Amino acid sequence: MANLNKVMLIGRLTRDPESIQTRTNPQAGAKFGFAVNNRKLNQDTQQWEDVPVFIDVEIWNRGETNQQATRLFQTVRKGHQLFIEGHLRMDNWTDPPDKGGAKRSKIVVVVDNFQYLERREDGAEGGGTTMRAAPRPAAAPRPGPAAPRNAGGYDEYDDAPSHTGAPPSRSGPGGGGHGDEDEIPF
Repeated sequence: MANLNKVMLIGRLTRDPESIQTRTNPQAGAKFGFAVNNRKLNQDTQQWEDVPVFIDVEIWNRGETNQQATRLFQTVRKGHQLFIEGHLRMDNWTDPPDKGGAKRSKIVVVVDNFQYLERREDGAEGGGTTMRAAPRPAAAPRPGPAAPRNAGGYDEYDDAPSHTGAPPSRSGPGGGGHGDEDEIPF
């Protein structure tokens, strides 16, 4: 049976990284909140909207230099944009009896590699554990009123995926739409 557990995300930290370590192994790590956007068509207004998804993320000191968690902990803060490549892990636990003893679970993304997508505070350009970030072009101003910030301080429009506001069109069976045969349909 084939199996694949791979996650690739671009988003922003919703809180500063916190230092963590395991009981059995003093291997250092960090955990933080991360937010990505999903696009959804609002049925009332027929406008595409960004819907944030909030994710718990962990990173551990492994990789080429065995320091990737330490490096991330020292260089990024809430609001920084990252590319994360990792895998999913299911955490299960039972609440203490005085809190009801309920069985609980959550999915956590465990980072295998990451890449900075904007200048770091030390002035260095992107770069990650496996690849370099391309220079980011200047963003065009967005039409309409400024986007409100949610309670987590995450600006939903800062990390919006590149969508044109409408679903991709299709021309014929399996066609990519857009009238250009050289264009890749995805």
